[in-house]
Amino acid sequence: MDAGWEVRAQIAKVDDDRRLAFGWASIAVDGEGRPVVDHQGDYIPVPELERAAYDYVAKSRDASEMHGRRGVATLVESVMMTPEKYAAMGMPRGPVGWWVGFKVHDDAVWGAVKAGTYREFSIGGSGTRKAVRIEGANHAA
Repeated sequence: MDAGWEVRAQIAKVDDDRRLAFGWASIAVDGEGRPVVDHQGDYIPVPELERAAYDYVAKSRDASEMHGRRGVATLVESVMMTPEKYAAMGMPRGPVGWWVGFKVHDDAVWGAVKAGTYREFSIGGSGTRKAVRIEGANHAA
């Protein structure tokens, strides 16, 4: 059965002058090495999240408002952070996930980001749910 899914992650940094917002689009494994299960009880395996991130960058880069009205922002920064990339950069281990930055074009959306109404990114998609047991998972709060 195909099922829609959605992941939310906090906006970590805002650049008011340039109308930029940055943060994790999705974290698959926390900094302690535990898989992260989202609010709907779903876990996105790292290879699937990586594939989705690269597909989005290659094919779209367009952001919508609340999964509806499109064209409100454009992706300007994207990196899929993996243990191999942390090591290559000489950084300590951190979350395994997708870090993004968006340039917000829409005045109303930017106002909502600045006011704290929009405090997180939300990615959505579809997939096939499979029942799996995830030992030691970190459930999103």
